[in-house]
Amino acid sequence: MSTPMRLIVMGQQAFGKDVLAKLLDHGQDEVVAVYCEPDRAGKPVDPIKEYALEHGLPVYQPANFNDQADIDQIASLNADLMIMAFVNVFVPEAARDAPRLGSICFHPSLLPLHRGPSAVNWPIIMGRTESGFSWFYPSDGLDEGDVLMMWTCPIDPEDTVIDLYFKKIYPRAVDSALEVVDLFRDGNPPHIIQDERQATYERRCLKKHARIDWNKPVGQVYDLIRGTNPAPGAWTEWNGAEVQVFDAARLPGDGISGKIAEVSDAGVVMQCVGGRVLIKRVRPSGSGKVSATEWAASAGLTVGDILGT
Repeated sequence: MSTPMRLIVMGQQAFGKDVLAKLLDHGQDEVVAVYCEPDRAGKPVDPIKEYALEHGLPVYQPANFNDQADIDQIASLNADLMIMAFVNVFVPEAARDAPRLGSICFHPSLLPLHRGPSAVNWPIIMGRTESGFSWFYPSDGLDEGDVLMMWTCPIDPEDTVIDLYFKKIYPRAVDSALEVVDLFRDGNPPHIIQDERQATYERRCLKKHARIDWNKPVGQVYDLIRGTNPAPGAWTEWNGAEVQVFDAARLPGDGISGKIAEVSDAGVVMQCVGGRVLIKRVRPSGSGKVSATEWAASAGLTVGDILGT
């Protein structure tokens, strides 16, 4: 029978909670503590904290690890491995190395591609045809440590962030936590050096990056819409008011870019360079999400109108 491991799980939100649940349900190893971010005033309790407390696990929530007492605390747990599942707080070397076998961290891209906090958005926005996730040995550099394991999946032409992350990456990544522990348990876990020549880093994808320029090539426009759906949400303007654009489809067609080519029961068709985008669902300023057809009727949109003004 395999030797049980003493594990620390550090994480937050649903992904951290589901990784914790997977390890506990498996029952082979002992989770000795859970680390998550401090509570925020007016915000719900983090799901991983709630789940940990329900299962009688000690929970620690340091804002950082600048205090030696926090380093001493994590060392006192006598853990074999720390699993870092969705971590936003910088964890210094002294804390990462406190467990006997160190720490391993999850990242939702194929490292060294798309280091940074919006690693699911940018591959779609950039028109890539595949993505996946990596488990890597965290270092002081952002997402720069050696890789333990990778999993690759296609980015299909209609995939949004929801499709890529929640339907593809997320469930497989949660299951992979067990494989990660087994690689350490078996001894001599892989260390794959990241190729810095291939490395990319993108900043957090924000509203300012999601503004649509309808005069760009149709592929770039369409990829921006689906790569920011549901957040931060691609957006355009009509009569000075912002309109977020969500569900869309790419269509063939020629015409003057930047203008509405068609308004129908299917939605609003915008002409871009080299093709068209069918807008299906929007959120006008101060409103909830509605069909693009409904919005067009209320806004008085007609063929030839220019969005983005």
